[in-house]
Amino acid sequence: MVQFSRAGVKQAVLAGALLAAFGSAWAEPIKIAIANFGDHPQLNESVDGFKKELARLGYAEGKDVVYELSHTNFDATLLPQMIAKLQASKPKLIYTITTPVSQVAKKALAGSGIPIVFGVVTDPVAAKLTPSWDKGDTGITGSSDLQDVGAVMQFAHKLVPGSKSFGMPYNPGEANDVALLEMVKKAGAANDFKVVSVGVDSANDIQQRITSLKGKVDVLYNPTSNLLQPATPAVSAASRQIGVPLMGADPEPVRKGLVVAAVAVRYEKVGENAAKLAARVLKGEDPKNIAPVKPTLADHETVVSRKALKAFNLQASPAIADCKCFVD
Repeated sequence: MVQFSRAGVKQAVLAGALLAAFGSAWAEPIKIAIANFGDHPQLNESVDGFKKELARLGYAEGKDVVYELSHTNFDATLLPQMIAKLQASKPKLIYTITTPVSQVAKKALAGSGIPIVFGVVTDPVAAKLTPSWDKGDTGITGSSDLQDVGAVMQFAHKLVPGSKSFGMPYNPGEANDVALLEMVKKAGAANDFKVVSVGVDSANDIQQRITSLKGKVDVLYNPTSNLLQPATPAVSAASRQIGVPLMGADPEPVRKGLVVAAVAVRYEKVGENAAKLAARVLKGEDPKNIAPVKPTLADHETVVSRKALKAFNLQASPAIADCKCFVD
């Protein structure tokens, strides 16, 4: 018969009480996988915003949550391999960035029990990630980077007074680009712009395709495209060659003097919006019941480059002279 001392029993009871009280503090942190398409300022901002907002919501990095980040350097052929590797690490949730990454992840993780929150997806409905803007799909919801295209065009009229034609290169093979082009066409009809588009399916064709717009457009817009955004220097060079001012969807190239102006979604806000949805999923909500989020007008910023104005042989029009949005 095993004998227990009175002191030993008290120690055991105390140890049990301490384990019950502080067991949660000793629990392993939640693992979140982040699947990015490539190393790019906008995409990296969405990662930073995601982490910062989750920390604000009580998920401190290193204590409550740990992240496993991976990207494919914009090589779409490596996406299935990246998703499989992240899945093998058994994350509690995966944050997928851009439409191609999210589409591959949705297919690969179907039935896995790992929920997906996407970010930097222009139109999740067109991309077949969600059935509508009013609800998510099985195991997936997320945050869009859909711009206020009407606001972009209204600023374009101020930037280039008297402008009538709005040019946009796009990748016909990318759902984001095709969806955005349709939105641009609708916004053009409402904002006194004729929209002229040109398909670009390879970075090697950028100069030829954009210079084909010479004499056909008054202003050019570089969209949120996984093909065109990383190639902004080439888009800028071709635009200067034909003497057409370039607007963009990213403020960073404006600050570098490559793009004249941007009315852009702040990608840190896209990440913050995704984090708010992720927190709800981590607390047990079904992604299918959570509608994807669009950026508000307050999630945008306007930037104009004095350096780019000079490079494009432009002067600031009186309509934007008082804009508190100029950078050198």
